Amino acid sequence: MSDVPQDGSASRRRLPRGLVGALAVTALLALYVWAVAGRGLAMIGTGEPVLIGIGAAILVLPLLVLAFIAREFWLAARVQAMADALAAAGDLPVDDLPRSAGGRIDRAAADEAFGDRRAAVEAEPGDWRAWYHLAFAYDAAGDRRRARATLRRAVGLYGSAPRDVQQ
Repeated sequence: MSDVPQDGSASRRRLPRGLVGALAVTALLALYVWAVAGRGLAMIGTGEPVLIGIGAAILVLPLLVLAFIAREFWLAARVQAMADALAAAGDLPVDDLPRSAGGRIDRAAADEAFGDRRAAVEAEPGDWRAWYHLAFAYDAAGDRRRARATLRRAVGLYGSAPRDVQQ
């Protein structure tokens, strides 16, 4: 099936994958924040010193949740901006590693690709593009924790890069 709309409006932008799910989870977390904050405020409203203390402590949880949500949406927006810049330059990572019949990436091929990407980062440690590619090499190798940390590093470098280097 083609990604181009049938009405000829090829310029219409598709929603990023996962956005609907992320918004649904965010809505559920908003309900949680509302419920917990309401309980905390009710405790504070009692006037009892112990309940005021517990209510104030409970209000910290919704603030943390909101901070984590904002941070993740900000990260997603920055990663999308980086992906758009790489796509425009024709340098977006391609998942062309050989896979087993079960869909697992061939470990030797992933290790080889990883070595190339790590060498690129070592050669240009300030290049956000190299870090972005390394993050996806980590992901292909199955190391999601390092992939995410490396992607955060790429976002940090992308944010500090001059505008003409970002594009």
